[in-house]
Amino acid sequence: MKITDKAVFETSKGKIVVGLYGDDMPVTVKNFIRHVEAGFYNKLIFHRIIPGFVIQGGGMLKGLLEKNALASPIKLEIHPDIKHKKYTLSMARTQDPDSATSQFFICTADCPSLDNNYAAFGTVLEGTEVVDEIEKVPTHSVKWYDDVPVETVIVESSYMELS
Repeated sequence: MKITDKAVFETSKGKIVVGLYGDDMPVTVKNFIRHVEAGFYNKLIFHRIIPGFVIQGGGMLKGLLEKNALASPIKLEIHPDIKHKKYTLSMARTQDPDSATSQFFICTADCPSLDNNYAAFGTVLEGTEVVDEIEKVPTHSVKWYDDVPVETVIVESSYMELS
């Protein structure tokens, strides 16, 4: 997979740089870049942490307040050669395969059960230690949400890295 673009998340735990597979996952990458360039992810939190599986963000502000995505849901895009390996970036969605909007997750282990079911579209290039630190944050249940970090992990800013 060729990396066509890079996005940066400056988080309260450190910097994460992700490489995006724009040629192989054009619809998903275009949607993600739109949200990054609009500053959509700024001040959002990683609201779900499941050790040995994923860290998820891209849809909630501190206090678990939902933020509406910038666009309508996109159609599930799958590339058979992009697998959900440790540090893979993928789109979160509801039970409806064609429901991804702004939320994303980063795999913290190999997750073959997600292959061909979720749109994997990039990988962590720098900051794997930051992903590992986020994964270690203890979690609890808040209202109807499970796996909520006890310590708030914020995306202070996000931006595209120029080549």
